[in-house]
Amino acid sequence: MDTRGAPGPASAPASDGFGFEGETARIQLVDLAHARSGDKGDTANVGVIAYDSRDYPLLRELLTVERVKAHFGAMVAGEVERFELPNLHALNFLLHGALGGGGTVSLMTDAQGKVFSTALLRMEVEVPAEVATRVRGRGRMPAGEGP
Repeated sequence: MDTRGAPGPASAPASDGFGFEGETARIQLVDLAHARSGDKGDTANVGVIAYDSRDYPLLRELLTVERVKAHFGAMVAGEVERFELPNLHALNFLLHGALGGGGTVSLMTDAQGKVFSTALLRMEVEVPAEVATRVRGRGRMPAGEGP
């Protein structure tokens, strides 16, 4: 049974420490945003774009440099940088030291960093329950075909 995104107990505090009021639920980032990724040398570039502009402030709060770095773990040897693009309701991350030297020298399967966006969209985040209900399944099926 898929319980991802199911609300927790009433007034459950957000485990991520964001202090949301009321009930919270865990969802995957793919329910809030879509993403694109690529490379420049040994640096993977991941852009995360909110589906809905009202979720951009939540993305800004949830997707910290520290959380993104922790999500990728040893896959990212260097630092992670974040750039905000409020006019696009997007965040851009540079993952330094993530590509084994880059596309022309690396023996990695994904030396151009194309799957980093998909990997980041699998990150689980804690959000207010009403947000989870509104966005559940959005990144997995065409609009209007939800459960």
